[in-house]
Amino acid sequence: MPSSSQHGTEADAADSRQFITFTIDQEEYGVDIMAVREIKGWVPTASIPKAPAHVRGVINLRGIIVPIFDLRARFGQGLTEPTRTHVVIIVMVGPRTIGLLVDSVSDILSTSSADIRPVPEMDRSIDDAFLDGLVATGDRMVTLISLDGLFRSTATSADLLAS
Repeated sequence: MPSSSQHGTEADAADSRQFITFTIDQEEYGVDIMAVREIKGWVPTASIPKAPAHVRGVINLRGIIVPIFDLRARFGQGLTEPTRTHVVIIVMVGPRTIGLLVDSVSDILSTSSADIRPVPEMDRSIDDAFLDGLVATGDRMVTLISLDGLFRSTATSADLLAS
């Protein structure tokens, strides 16, 4: 029969969540590692007419047309001027493959669900549907992004993804 300490370890593992963390303008964000399919360097995109500013265009990823979203622009921080050091995180959002343009990928963050704090209540004019929570780890704060919320929170994004 396993000891109680083994049960604690199994419970901790079951309660553990992992996130890929990345930076935008020296702020750190995270997305669920289970949604991440790959990480690739920036490549120029083909533009989409009349797309919102945060949609940089599309790339062909091994035969799959992938829309690339500029998270800096999506968060209202201006457009990213991509360089060779920028990164695209390829994620699955439901059945869709999406690319997220970020400054850099930082780390893999493992944390328990209990360590994820709710996002404080904000002004109703702020679109925070894509914020999943906050994790304080050491001297840094990581904002967790809900990919479902990110692409549900604007009709424009939903329309683009539906096509």
